[in-house]
Amino acid sequence: MCQLLGMNCNTPTDVTFSFTGFAQRGGNTDHHGDGWGIAFFEGGDCSESDRGLRHFVDHQSAFQSPVAELIRRYPIKSRNVVAHIRKATQGRVALENCHPFVRELWGRYWVFAHNGDLKDFNPRLHGSFRPVGTTDSERAFCWIMQELAKSHASVPSVDELTLTLRELATQISPHGTFNFLLSNGLALWAHASTSLYHVERRHPFTHATLSDEDLSVNFAEQAAPGDRVAVVVTAPLTTNEAWQAFAPGELRVFEGGVLRV
Repeated sequence: MCQLLGMNCNTPTDVTFSFTGFAQRGGNTDHHGDGWGIAFFEGGDCSESDRGLRHFVDHQSAFQSPVAELIRRYPIKSRNVVAHIRKATQGRVALENCHPFVRELWGRYWVFAHNGDLKDFNPRLHGSFRPVGTTDSERAFCWIMQELAKSHASVPSVDELTLTLRELATQISPHGTFNFLLSNGLALWAHASTSLYHVERRHPFTHATLSDEDLSVNFAEQAAPGDRVAVVVTAPLTTNEAWQAFAPGELRVFEGGVLRV
């Protein structure tokens, strides 16, 4: 199936190191060669200002895509990043079927990426959220956005959103594998039904070595003592960090580079 990568930070940070290893799984170290995408929230000096979004997708494999090469070499800094490499299960290989998908709600962009395969999930979509492509993933995203809009009159708190998303995820999960990442630029939500891991990088920072690429980095040379970074991924990206596995059915939310509990 597909692979997910998410990053949540307390200060704008580039995802170059993690994406370099992640992109190898898009046709080199793994067989996920049916397209890829990445979205970066960007803004001003506080997280409330992170309303801008850079969104890149390509139907070529991440390993061979010139756009992916640009991302590997261009250190875009963001507090919230969602990336995806695709192994098609529903929907042809095409740009409109590449994750992450983007929609607007309450004057903010929302970004969603899914790993899995949902069977017989055909909810009634009667609002303004309709799929452009033909994937089960985009259909699920549209339904989630529709239900969020019905449940809340305006953008709720992160805790309120977490409660609603947990309830919505339990309604979709019986239809199949439903690992997903969702962000609105304020927080990063991650739900696992099978495989998902996260790691938190904070002071004192150490070396990390990629598992899919011969590359290491000393974060102590790049990060300030107060920096905090949380990375979520389908399978651990590095060989020497303490990745924490999600439990099946678990929804975790990250804000300011740390797991909210």
